Amino acid sequence: YERIISKERRGDYLGKTVQVIPHVTNEIKAFARKASADVDVSIIEIGGTVGDIESLPFLEAIRQMRKEEGRSNTLYVHVTLVPWIAAAQELKTKPTQHSVKELRAIGIQPDVLVCRSEKPIAPELKEKIALFCDVDGDAVITAPDVKSVYEVPLVFAAQSVDAIVLRLLRLEAPERDLTQWTGMVQRLRHPGEPVRIGLVGKYVEYEDSYKSLKEALLHGGLAHNAKVEIEWIEAEDLEWPGCCAKLEPFDGILVPGGFGKRGIEGMIHAIRFARERKVPYFGICLGMQTMVIEFARNVCGLERADSTEFDPATPDRVIYKLRELKGVDELGGTMRLGAYPCRLAEGSFARAAYGAGEISERHRHRYEFNRDYEEILTRHGLRITGQTPDGTYVEICEIPGHPWFLGCQFHPEFKSKPLEPHPLFRAFIGAAIEYRKRRRAALETSSEYSHAG
Repeated sequence: YERIISKERRGDYLGKTVQVIPHVTNEIKAFARKASADVDVSIIEIGGTVGDIESLPFLEAIRQMRKEEGRSNTLYVHVTLVPWIAAAQELKTKPTQHSVKELRAIGIQPDVLVCRSEKPIAPELKEKIALFCDVDGDAVITAPDVKSVYEVPLVFAAQSVDAIVLRLLRLEAPERDLTQWTGMVQRLRHPGEPVRIGLVGKYVEYEDSYKSLKEALLHGGLAHNAKVEIEWIEAEDLEWPGCCAKLEPFDGILVPGGFGKRGIEGMIHAIRFARERKVPYFGICLGMQTMVIEFARNVCGLERADSTEFDPATPDRVIYKLRELKGVDELGGTMRLGAYPCRLAEGSFARAAYGAGEISERHRHRYEFNRDYEEILTRHGLRITGQTPDGTYVEICEIPGHPWFLGCQFHPEFKSKPLEPHPLFRAFIGAAIEYRKRRRAALETSSEYSHAG
């Protein structure tokens, strides 16, 4: 809509009335084409429910695209619900029929129906759906509930979804090879020994707030054939020293991103515990900033060290707003967003994890490490191991001599994949596994000593 308003103000529409059709729909189509410029197949999702007023411009735009691009270059896949009615002990197709009817009323005939259901859909029910929705029988796809989202590609492959898409789009492709994916799913179903990770956050009552983090941790576990058990810890509940007993059982502690002052002191207590007890620690974005604050307070003696986000009047602003945006109070348009390069120091945890001297990662934050405090922090043992090539921004901080203690300003979870776990998550879980082994060995030695005594 901003693009439309800008065009109108420039006079691009020559004084014509700006309307949903064609102006809004043209922008939607232009965006879709731009996103599809360099790929063979572009998957464009239109959310919401068919018939909702919010989605109608988008549905109209894709209706027009079929006319403009041709049937061999477009494919409509409609995800629909086939509910299980417990009282009748059967699946019902009426919602699907009505949904397709609504689509057809606005000029869209689905090519493929992906039918979400609690249970597998019997062949005779699929035939019924195909008949009443005017879809090929093999294009009615069952999407039943599965234990892990990573099982979905295997479910679809078993129903030849890929072959159907290739046929309808008239594309040639080699035979599918899901060997690696199948192996990954098997490791996920039958993992090795558990490793316990305490995730100390401020949005833990809504686990989906940390969905990407959760998946990235699972990916890190897959790299070691380990079962990652995540416990969500409300940062506001942690007080020193009482939190030590609560944090003792974990093999690794992670503090994720976030904003606002709530829960910050609890995060700092968790970081202090991990630093003093030599528990592997991983801080992401806010987790790196609180790591720097904790070190400044409890190691460097800067008792009032803080971020200007939490205390604008702090005398020791070890974390502060972006230099070029100081004085801007609005939240909008003040983030450092997107990919930035980062150079890694020799002998660092990060360099060992990545196996490279320069990387690129994605950012989403407003506040930065204040390099005015670099000398005092590094003199007391903090090490800056990642920074932008121009030396402006600090990207990674570590504490040498610790089994694994790292904070990064970027969000590595955004780039993690099940077959390609992010290097930092792989390294963090590896360090947590080693910590677990050392602790178990120490307990066994202590037990033997006590028995001998």
